[in-house]
Order: sequence, then structure tokens, then C-alpha cells
Amino acid sequence: MPSLPASGVVSQARPSSMDATPWWTSFQDSELTSLIERAVKSNYSLQDAVLRIAQSRAQRDISAADRWPILSGNGLFTRQRISEKTATGALFNSSGTTGFALPGVANPFNQFQLGFDASWEVDLFGRVRRQVEAADADSQASLEAGRDVLMTLLGDVARDYLELRGEQLRLSISQRNLASEREVLELTRDRQKVGIGNDVDVAKAAAQVATTAALLPDLQRQITQSINQLSLLVSREPAALESELIATGDVPAPPPEVPVGLPADLVRRRPDIRLAEAELHAATARVGVADADLFPRLTLNAAFGFQSQEAGDLGAWASRFASVGPKLELPILDGGRRRATVRLQSLREQQAALAYEHTVLAALHEAENSIVAFTAEQGRRASLDVAVTASRDALSLSRMRYESGVIGFLDVLDAERNLEQAELTLALSTTAVSTNLVALYKSLGGGWQPQSDGSIL
Repeated sequence: MPSLPASGVVSQARPSSMDATPWWTSFQDSELTSLIERAVKSNYSLQDAVLRIAQSRAQRDISAADRWPILSGNGLFTRQRISEKTATGALFNSSGTTGFALPGVANPFNQFQLGFDASWEVDLFGRVRRQVEAADADSQASLEAGRDVLMTLLGDVARDYLELRGEQLRLSISQRNLASEREVLELTRDRQKVGIGNDVDVAKAAAQVATTAALLPDLQRQITQSINQLSLLVSREPAALESELIATGDVPAPPPEVPVGLPADLVRRRPDIRLAEAELHAATARVGVADADLFPRLTLNAAFGFQSQEAGDLGAWASRFASVGPKLELPILDGGRRRATVRLQSLREQQAALAYEHTVLAALHEAENSIVAFTAEQGRRASLDVAVTASRDALSLSRMRYESGVIGFLDVLDAERNLEQAELTLALSTTAVSTNLVALYKSLGGGWQPQSDGSIL
């Protein structure tokens, strides 16, 4: 059965560098570690993020293909008849008085062809290069978005697990208080039987028992919902984890020291900042693509193959054909479309720069607020721990004095209520300390390490 933690050493946030050790292991809870490992392997949102990363990399490969020549082979057969009622077709009319025959030319006629076509755009002004650069940045942004999903998943699993243990702790406290209040109820009934108590004391004691008993169904509901939420995070059916999580345990305590790093570490670690940086990079590269569209495009084209009217002549040297030459495309009039595109991409670049600055600033505020919340809650918990100890002493003295007839039952009832409220509040604070630490780790960009192979983990 879980119990309230004894007053111990306060966990300190230090400005030392964060190491590569997964932060959830600092809670030293094997069940939490197991849940996180299963969520990383099976969570649907994370799997969707992995697919999005793969899509962005495929799109990048499509853009990069423009840097290389295109070579394609072709083969065709056509049978064609030219109308004799046209200027060209009249040349094939050998029966009319105004036409004349072309020896060796039949109408209709066959044409067989085998050949190759090649083209390559010479990237004179960097259009293709900047296009590939933008695709690279998009791919990096997709990777960072996936890491952000991962970091959120790790935080959600840890927070839900800690809240589950907190709910189980509050249920245990309520059950112990209920047992104690039932003892007091029996005491008031015994005193009434011997003539030293009264009906009012019995009624008040019974009311207190019923009030505490009313807390249990709602706590049990919260426990069930927390277990179901954890089941969802690991992509399992409802109540799939009930058998392993229904056994109560203590709320995992934070470590004695929490390394929070420096502001520069925050910029390097947080996926949302790296995502905003990649999006800014992509927007800048697209400005370069739009600028390059203002200048001419030079494409080298070539074709080679064999053509003949008879299939047997297709391999003859005389059937060969070939063409080669450059194509220069010069923009002259487009109604201002290209310049408007440059202006549009420039505005998007400015918007991405603002988003990056806002993301960095918001991250600094979030980290600072998380540190303050974590430190302040520990101070609050220490005061509540003192209050619980004093309330227990007060209840013990009140019961002894009531049994001796020194004080009335109202004093005992007040002492019971004060202790119950103090213990439940301490349990909430104990849970908040640990969940605030999870929020602190998340605000610091913890939970993942950049991998050289470009994977999420």
C-alpha cells in the first residue's frame, strides 16, 4: 500500500550540462521505464511521425533528381494515312490530273522507331541547387517534428503514470482515514450505550464516515481512466494494463539533483526550436529558387535512334537519326508572376524568422517557469509535511481527551477533517513535484538525443 513520503532532501536544479542518460530513469521506477519503452515501439502518433519523415526524404530525393541528366529510351510503331484533300496529301495523289506521284512514298505508310532522348538543365543561376536545399531543410523539419512528437509522448506517459500513482496514494489515504473514522464511530456508539455519549455525536461520526466513503468511487474512476490513458499511449485496448498497474506503488520521487544546462543548451536540444530553424532555412532557400526563376534557363537536349518504314530495315545504318542542341528559355512577359513569387517567398521568410524568434523566446520562458514551479512546489510540500505531522498529533490527542471525557466530539471531528485534508493535499503536492519535474525535463528538450543516422531515437 502506498504511503506519503517522509520528509527528505529537496531536489536541486543545477546549471550543469545535461548528460545523455534518459531522464525518466532518474525516477528509478522500472514500471515507468517499461511503459516508455513500449510506447516508443508501438504508439500510433509516433509511427505516423516516422512515416512523415520517410515521405519528406522521398520528396527530397525527387527534388535532387533534377540535378542530373534525364535519359529515356523509346520504341514505337505507327501506321498513318495522310488525307489527299490537303496540300500535303495532294502530293500522294497519283490518279488526279493535278497531282503527281512520289516514287517510293506510300500512303498509308508504316513507321518503326527505336531511340533515346536525353536532357539536362544547366543550373546557371542556382535554381535547382536552392530547390534541393529547400527540400533538405523540409526533410530536417520533418525529422524535428517527429522528435517533438516523441518528446511529447515521453512526457505524456510519465505524467499519466505519476498521476496514476498519485491517485492510488489518495485512494489509500482515504481508505485509511475511513477505517479510522469507523473506529471513532464505533467509539461514539459505545459511549452512547454506557450513557456518556449522545445521539448527536453518533450522527456526526456517521456523517464523516459517509463523506469520506463518497471520495472512493471518484478516485477509483480516476485510476481506471489513467490506466486506460496509458493503454492508449502504448496502443493497447482499454484495461489492457490493468493487471500490472492496479497494484499500487509509491509516487516516484525526483533525484537529489537535476541538471538543467545553459540557455545555449536549450536552443540545441529542443526539437521545436530546431524545427523552427529548419523551416526558416527552407523559406530562405525558396527565396533563392524564386530569384533564379527571373533569369534564363539553359537546357541541353539530345536524341538518337533508328526510323524506317519496314521493320527489317530498322537496324540499318541508313535508318539512323540524331539531334543535339541547347534550348534557352528567356522570361519576357508573364504579367508579373515571377516577381510576385519572389515577393511572396520573401514575406514567408520573414514570417518564418518571426516564428523562430518567438519559439526561442517562448522556450526560455517555459524553462524558467518550469524551474520556478518545480522549486516552489517542493517548498509547499515541505510545509504540508509539517502540517500533516501536526494534524496527526492533534487527532491523537483529541481522541485520547475525548475518550477521557475532557473535550467534546466536535474537537475530534475537526481534527479528523484537518488530518484528512492535509494528507490529501500533501499527496497532491507530492504528485505535483514529480509531474513538475517531467514538465521541466520537457521544457529543457529532454528525452531524446540527436542521432547521426537521422533517426528519431
